[in-house]
Amino acid sequence: MKVADFDYDLPPDRIAQEPAARRDASRLLVLDRESGAVSHRVFGEIADELRPGDLVVVNDTRVLAARLSVTKPTGGRVEVLLVEPVLPADAGEWRAMLSGAKSLRPGMRLSAPGGIELELLAREGDLWRLRLPQEALGQGAMPLPPYIVRSDDDPRGALDRERYQTVYARRPGAVAAPTAGLHFTEELLGSLPARGIAVASLTLHVGPGTFLPVRTEDVLSHVLHEESYDLPPATVDAVRRTRAGGGRVVAVGTTVARTLEAAAGSGELAPGSGRTSLFIYPGHRFRVVDALVTNFHLPRSTLLMLVCAFAGRASTLAAYRTAVREGYRFYSYGDAMLVRGA
Repeated sequence: MKVADFDYDLPPDRIAQEPAARRDASRLLVLDRESGAVSHRVFGEIADELRPGDLVVVNDTRVLAARLSVTKPTGGRVEVLLVEPVLPADAGEWRAMLSGAKSLRPGMRLSAPGGIELELLAREGDLWRLRLPQEALGQGAMPLPPYIVRSDDDPRGALDRERYQTVYARRPGAVAAPTAGLHFTEELLGSLPARGIAVASLTLHVGPGTFLPVRTEDVLSHVLHEESYDLPPATVDAVRRTRAGGGRVVAVGTTVARTLEAAAGSGELAPGSGRTSLFIYPGHRFRVVDALVTNFHLPRSTLLMLVCAFAGRASTLAAYRTAVREGYRFYSYGDAMLVRGA
């Protein structure tokens, strides 16, 4: 299985640079998992594609304002993306991705606005371990992916703080948004129980793997970064009730799908906290997820591979070609897709 098998052509003007005027006004491409048939809706109509007895599972992680612009002693600029605290969290140490890092070395101090200094401690593969004071955490910008272009004075930065966050974000710790959930409004979520559709949550803190390209030609040679998750007993109970009643488990996003499938790795879904590097690609047997809400992902990415594993590579790439032809908006601030089964 080659990474090139998950490529497709996307005109640059299809990459969404800002969110839709209203969260649930995004378009929704509906892909039938069995037949490959495609239909088109608005995201606010997603409940019409669900049934009483279904369970919608969301990821309640909250994105950290984790992007810092700092300068080297020579005056050169460095972009810092904080990824995760090094335990114990009160030690003030973080792992981070650094751009412009060629001349960096352990022991170097980087200057942030307000007289704050960051100290580089050690290189750890693609990441750096650094120490920074607590007050630096309040000075960062939202960690938008690199294909969303912003200047420092772009007025859309204020909008990003609201819209690059789900309405149900509760637990800080992610360095990227679980973007499938960006389309839900509080009203839309609140309307589901009245239609017999339950809602449950889990937490997976999206880590640096979402930014890193697949550098191998062979899919099986790629290794994902670990991400921390928490699956509450109440959500496991909701999944079991749904299955017992003949309903479907609807994962809102690839992060939810990965968490549920990782927690069912022993054969039975189990609650608890942990870390997972589960890499889902075609050939994976899904034990928990029956339907998937997801955005349109980058070519050759692990996220696209997961969708292909769930819906089939040919059907998924055919749906992507349809989305391009029909003018859908792609990536984090773009439109959505629902892959549903029987």
